Amino acid sequence: MTTVTIEVADIETTKRRTKGAFHGEPQGCFITFPSYEDLWATLTGNRWGILKVMTGAGPLGVRELARRVGRDVKGVHTDAQALVVCGVLDKTDDGKLVFPYDEVRMEIVLKAA
Repeated sequence: MTTVTIEVADIETTKRRTKGAFHGEPQGCFITFPSYEDLWATLTGNRWGILKVMTGAGPLGVRELARRVGRDVKGVHTDAQALVVCGVLDKTDDGKLVFPYDEVRMEIVLKAA
């Protein structure tokens, strides 16, 4: 099973993970945002619905994805493209969408100001 953690992390954390990966240290899979504002702007309710359907599903065409989420093709296409552009979803050579994870974890940390 492949698990991805969606989180907010500073650039130093990202650099440390990258350096560790280059030294052969397992890091796990992360989708990292620089701020909670960016995370919530990217992972809207409709886009989160797309990720829920795509988790563990393998490659899907936009029409099939729209059918599974119960939305119109144009809206799903727009949301899927936004997720591709920011690197959350991948595209296959034949244009299908891929979210290559079987499980998603969200890490949200609130600290006293």
